[in-house]
Amino acid sequence: MKAIVHKEKAGLQGLALQEMEEPKVSAQQVKIKMKTGGMNRRDLIVTQKHGTELPPLIMGSDGAGIIEEVGEDVNGLSVGDEVVINPGLGWKENSDAPPEGFEIMCNPDHGTFAEYVVISAENVEKKPKHLSWNEAGVLSLAALTGYRALFTRGQLKKGDTVMLPGIGSGVLTFVMLFAKAVGARVIVTSRSEEKRQKALELGADVVIPTQSDWNQELKNEKVDLLIETIGRATMNKSLHIIRRGGTIVTFGATTEDEIEMDIRQFFYGQFNLLGSTMGSHEEYKEMLGFIETHNIKPVVDRVFKLSEYDEAFPYLRDSKNFGKIAIEIVE
Repeated sequence: MKAIVHKEKAGLQGLALQEMEEPKVSAQQVKIKMKTGGMNRRDLIVTQKHGTELPPLIMGSDGAGIIEEVGEDVNGLSVGDEVVINPGLGWKENSDAPPEGFEIMCNPDHGTFAEYVVISAENVEKKPKHLSWNEAGVLSLAALTGYRALFTRGQLKKGDTVMLPGIGSGVLTFVMLFAKAVGARVIVTSRSEEKRQKALELGADVVIPTQSDWNQELKNEKVDLLIETIGRATMNKSLHIIRRGGTIVTFGATTEDEIEMDIRQFFYGQFNLLGSTMGSHEEYKEMLGFIETHNIKPVVDRVFKLSEYDEAFPYLRDSKNFGKIAIEIVE
């Protein structure tokens, strides 16, 4: 079978499209003929972390397709079912943090950018009927991450104001759509005027430049919840924009990981700073129900063919996307 793999060289130079052995099904597993995979910034990290001395690794964490074979002791799934893959491995019930042994699909095990994928039936759910293959294929990792950050950790509710610095990523576009669905007020920032305009078209209430003075732009309005994914470049600006007793939830850092903060300002403000990552399968099923109830569809920015991997990865690296990037595996 054809697959996008990483091998021999660090970074994007190690990517290739090549033939790989078709996986075999064991008990409690299903084999999926893949239709679409979804790209995440994690894919870029994997190309740096996967050892160059190791065998070729199939890339990709997200995907959707049709079940072609069902192993023994699998209930509720049948050949021909249209399904989506939850890439979070080993986290079943909701909990304060992932259990020991939790992993995300792709590295060390093979991922989804291949014609066939074999995975535990526990990580498979029926594809929401209102989604196209490209929409379903890009859904899982980003939507689950956003759902947990916004609702489980951030406790967002109707009437709250949430701020999203750096709009444009797959996760933050989901967060914006989820927040609007429950009746929250959404403020977003971006360095790109084009991305700010797209956010307005998708329902953002206020858009401002990331590099601006946020308090001045918002006339000293404070926010209840802020989803921080940029890191050092914006963290202190974020602390100055949330209300006393407000909350910052963070699950990423596109700039430097290490930050400095005025701890006195932090405790006087009674602020809450919460970490988050991915989510449990329990939350995954809740998220699927949520998007069906509210008829939410992923924002798909670009669709690349499997053979166009050498265009797709740099496109993601350079943050050219607004929303998700799909890899079309079966046309």
